[in-house]
Amino acid sequence: MNKPILITEPTLAEPIAAPAAAAASTQPTWIVLGGISVSHFLNDSLQSLIPSVYPILKASYALDFSQIGLITLAFQFTASLLQPVVGMVTDRKPQPFSLAIGMSSTFLGLILLATAGNFLLILLAASLVGTGSAVFHPEASRIARLASGGKFGLAQAIFQTGGNFGTAIGPVLAALVIVPLGQGSIAWFSLLAFVAIVLLFNLGRWYRPRIAARNAGPIMREAGGPSQARVTGALVVLMLLTFTKSLYMVSMSSYYTFYLIDKFGLPTRTAQFYLFLFLGATATGVFFGGPLGDRFGRKYVIWFSILGALPFTLAMPHAGLATGALCSMFAGFIIASSMSAIVVYAQELMPHRFGMISGVFFGFAFGIGGIGAALLGRLADSYGINAVYQVCAFLPAMGLLAVLLPDLKKPARG
Repeated sequence: MNKPILITEPTLAEPIAAPAAAAASTQPTWIVLGGISVSHFLNDSLQSLIPSVYPILKASYALDFSQIGLITLAFQFTASLLQPVVGMVTDRKPQPFSLAIGMSSTFLGLILLATAGNFLLILLAASLVGTGSAVFHPEASRIARLASGGKFGLAQAIFQTGGNFGTAIGPVLAALVIVPLGQGSIAWFSLLAFVAIVLLFNLGRWYRPRIAARNAGPIMREAGGPSQARVTGALVVLMLLTFTKSLYMVSMSSYYTFYLIDKFGLPTRTAQFYLFLFLGATATGVFFGGPLGDRFGRKYVIWFSILGALPFTLAMPHAGLATGALCSMFAGFIIASSMSAIVVYAQELMPHRFGMISGVFFGFAFGIGGIGAALLGRLADSYGINAVYQVCAFLPAMGLLAVLLPDLKKPARG
């Protein structure tokens, strides 16, 4: 039997002080997992309204693609900068009601977006919504793990699936409400933000008594695990794979409707429904990735879920409307299955920094997405919207890097 070794840094106010403690519970707390998934659904459906209304904002304010990219940058880069900071702070001192406070920022951002009369106010509104995302994800991911009963991949998948279905429904809400009624109708969705605030406040009440004492003691880690150098290298590989996933996803969420309008002459509402099909496929893929990682090992799920999308991303720019839509759905399903596996794998590499790891990977995804959106916008302005997908088609080839990830022990299953 391997002799346990100590991580010398103490766990400070960590509600899940050691993986073994979390695994001791044999059953997930389903009502909490359901609540955190629903709140993620509401959070991300509201956030997805921003790219969904790009065609309206572009027409109303005569924006070019570079300005569209800057709106995405304002939203996602704000979240990227703040998420790791929020994660580090809450690793030391968890804030059970920070989720409700973060959703209040989203509430204000939606109100401002509905009433904004110029490009600068639109950027400010996007930044407020991004701030809400930054506060939400690290602590919500921690609650999902705390309620997992040791089924960490399944819990992360349930949590992320809610968010991805929320992202998928945004274009439909925009098509049904905002496109016919205009920019001001965005204000109605602040009611959903208020519902989310109430739900998150009650989740905070469940979370608060489960926060461990500040000096919970050191974490036990089994000997024979990867060295610090291998852990660092693995985290770098995971970030590169997250880059691949995020850049491809943002190319679809920000520009796919414009691609369909330009190449096939679709009306805006129809193009948004095709975007919904892609986002719905990604939401389904997220759910399957977590349980498969619990069963077969996260390294192999990560490897397949990036590289396996390559044939479909390569085919999509050359396909017709129906075949291209199917390719986009298969690519989205496969790529999305990596995210829950990536987050849980990284948490297992750094078990004393769950909040920071969640913040880094969710934040890195947002940041790369924002920077990528701005660069892809310039590419579209210079060479046409089809060039975006000619370039992004090769991104999943980076999935080959997963071979460099160390093997980890399968997590305990309740």
